[in-house]
Amino acid sequence: MSEVYIIQNQDKLFLGKQRTWLDGRDPAALYRSPHKDEAVNEKFEINAKDYTQRVKLVACGLNERGQPAIDPDILPPPLPKEKETQPLDLDDATAAPDPEAPPATASEATH
Repeated sequence: MSEVYIIQNQDKLFLGKQRTWLDGRDPAALYRSPHKDEAVNEKFEINAKDYTQRVKLVACGLNERGQPAIDPDILPPPLPKEKETQPLDLDDATAAPDPEAPPATASEATH
């Protein structure tokens, strides 16, 4: 197919394959789907998990490597490296424990 759908949020960041928000400078790392219905389902999951996200589908063509060819006008400013690794956490079963939560006591564990 010559067109794919990618997901962009209100901050102009793109959803990555690892469910992190990326600046789009590496198109190979972006979530993409050749099927609009799959992209709409992913958009729905994002909005259901975090209602503050305002996401939209972006249809774009493919470059010679088969990666999304993103219009430079819709790219955000480059992100610092540490900001590119914020997980979206769409799956509660794989969520990491809260590091600021107090540890469970032995009496709490048995009740």
